[in-house]
Amino acid sequence: MTLPLVVFLVAAVIPVFLGKIRSAPVWLAVQAMALGWDGIAHHRELSFHALVALFEVILARGTIAPLLLRQAIRRRAEPNLDLMPSNLFAWAIAIALIVLAFEFGAPAMSDQHALTLGVVGATVAVALLVLSTNNSPPAQLVSVLFMENALALFESLLPEPWPLPVHAALSAIYLLTVGVGGWLVGTPDSSGASAEAPVAEERA
Repeated sequence: MTLPLVVFLVAAVIPVFLGKIRSAPVWLAVQAMALGWDGIAHHRELSFHALVALFEVILARGTIAPLLLRQAIRRRAEPNLDLMPSNLFAWAIAIALIVLAFEFGAPAMSDQHALTLGVVGATVAVALLVLSTNNSPPAQLVSVLFMENALALFESLLPEPWPLPVHAALSAIYLLTVGVGGWLVGTPDSSGASAEAPVAEERA
């Protein structure tokens, strides 16, 4: 049960330190794979609820969302910049937030729950750090999707899994987020063109 959490943590942290924006859909798919793996590990028997939840993770989070995000990034046609600015100050803050997230979950919980809560906290922390350091719309959308995946991982801490209607609602919200966000990201920014028009008229 530990290995899928490690995979999820790697897929959430490595892109922040070393990843580019165009590689973010791949990391989202890896997170979804780790979510499905962790969900199976928490069920000794594959019940109907577990199979439906696994199907939702693979379809919505592992396939549709990365494809929509990739299309939006391509339509925007921006340079393939870092997901988070590559400087020692930002890296130091990220490392400190990750350590703090694990320290927060360690005292009051069992080892397995502490690791899960640490991974959730670290993912949310680095996603918020990306939101505050990178004003690129694709990077901000990626940060929101990282936090959505952390929320799905948080379910494994609950005594009982969420009912299927809640799963369906969360999937709909997730796909709505990536759909609307992808449409906004992929729409060219017309502010620059509208600002250049009066200047051209004055020169004429």
